[in-house]
Parts: sequence; C-alpha cells; structure tokens
Amino acid sequence: QVQLVESGGGLVQAGGSLRLSCAASGLTFSRLTMGWFRQAPGKEREFVAAISRSGGSAYYADSVKGRFTISRDNAKNTVYVQMNSLKPEDPAVYYCASRRETAVVPTTTQEYSYWGQGTQVTVSS
Repeated sequence: QVQLVESGGGLVQAGGSLRLSCAASGLTFSRLTMGWFRQAPGKEREFVAAISRSGGSAYYADSVKGRFTISRDNAKNTVYVQMNSLKPEDPAVYYCASRRETAVVPTTTQEYSYWGQGTQVTVSS
C-alpha cells in the first residue's frame, strides 16, 4: 500500500520559513520523481517543485524559484521542501506526489500517480 504523508505545515509570518516533509512508504522511493504541489481555496492545484530520483536535478515554478528548495533523502524515503521568504500569496494546502521517473520533468497533476493528504501552510502579514 502506497502512502505519502506530509508534515511541517503551520502558521508563519510573511518573510518567514517553513520546511515541509513527505515520508513515503510502500514503493521503491529511489526510483521515483517526487513533486510538490499546492492548492489555495478556489484555485486549481499548481506545480511547485520536482526532484529527480537521484536528487541531482530539481525544477521549480517561477513563483517560488529562488525562495523554495526541494531535496530528498533516499535512505529515509523522504522528500522535503524548504520554503523561505514566504509571501502572502504562498498560503495553500501543500501536497507531495510521486511517479516513475521520465525523461521530461512532470509538472502537471495528471502526470503523478500517488498523492499525500496535504498539509496546510498559512502566512500572516
């Protein structure tokens, strides 16, 4: 049974930082591309970042580039996203997702096979 469990969400002031974690089980983590998405109320789920199975390549949405850093620890079956300089437009439920690695970086929800339940990030101004 595949499980992705996010943690680390919470309330932070604008300009602050949070680190989200996603622990995976029931799959061969080191063979998977991992991604982070977010969904704000009334909006579609959007791509945030993705990381290759080795961790050697990372990709970011323009809206978070330079502020967020995705990383992974294959020994712990965990992917992270370090979020710095949080802005009022960053609040959302953040989801991690997984899929088999492909040559093209997957940035749409349809390209991912498994999803976590999400963790809420709130930014106060």
